[in-house]
Amino acid sequence: MRVLPVLTILLLFTSSPADAMLEDHFLYFPETTLIATPAAAGLPYDEVTFPAADGTLLHGWYVAGERSRPVVLFCHGNAGNISHRIDSLAQLHRLGLNVFIFDYRGYGRSAGQASEAGTYQDSRGALDWLRLHGWAAEQTIYFGRSLGAAVALQLALEQPPAGLVMETPFSSIAAMGRHHYPILYRVLGWLVDLDYDNTRKITGLKSRLLFTHGSADSIVPPRMVQKLFDLAPEPKQLVLIPGAGHNDNFFRSDEYRQGWRMFLEKVMAD
Repeated sequence: MRVLPVLTILLLFTSSPADAMLEDHFLYFPETTLIATPAAAGLPYDEVTFPAADGTLLHGWYVAGERSRPVVLFCHGNAGNISHRIDSLAQLHRLGLNVFIFDYRGYGRSAGQASEAGTYQDSRGALDWLRLHGWAAEQTIYFGRSLGAAVALQLALEQPPAGLVMETPFSSIAAMGRHHYPILYRVLGWLVDLDYDNTRKITGLKSRLLFTHGSADSIVPPRMVQKLFDLAPEPKQLVLIPGAGHNDNFFRSDEYRQGWRMFLEKVMAD
């Protein structure tokens, strides 16, 4: 997840609160150019174009794994696009998983402009695409990283999956504002309508849950994932990666790989 310098935040907050686009620039950092494809990691894949729930045309990739294994619906973070997640696709593929990753509106080749409501519509459209191609929600793991964890959680509340993985999740946008800009947010935080309130939503989850987080994450402090873990209903699992920051390649960690394997075993046994 990316955060902005204090001066930029100040300019955003002191602009007209009626302009919701300012809030979007505070949180979303899309890139439209795809720098690579799954083929760079030796992965066969399908190009996918599909509509979000509100009809916005989106782009994604489907990477087939073992049909007997679940499919992962991959909701990425707030910066870049799907082409910056190829290493993660490769590592999930090594677990035998099928993966569908998509770009939110305004990211990569997806049309439109990002917003909180839009990201929810995008994930709903991605789930509909999976259903049309033979994957029920009960065969699907929702995987969200950083901002994507909030998107995946909202989808899980609406249409419970086989399991939910929340990687480096924050507790809420308000909590992130108070953490990174405490004085500024205390004065001007009321201008921000963005929510992504995982703390409020997590208690309603009815799916098996895995949290993963780095113990040295300086962007989303580990206390946030601990709070979410404490609030979440069972069954749940927390894997804290020693020494890892927010954007480390977690798959290099034995703890991370083992956490995923244990989670998959339990999901497939349910």
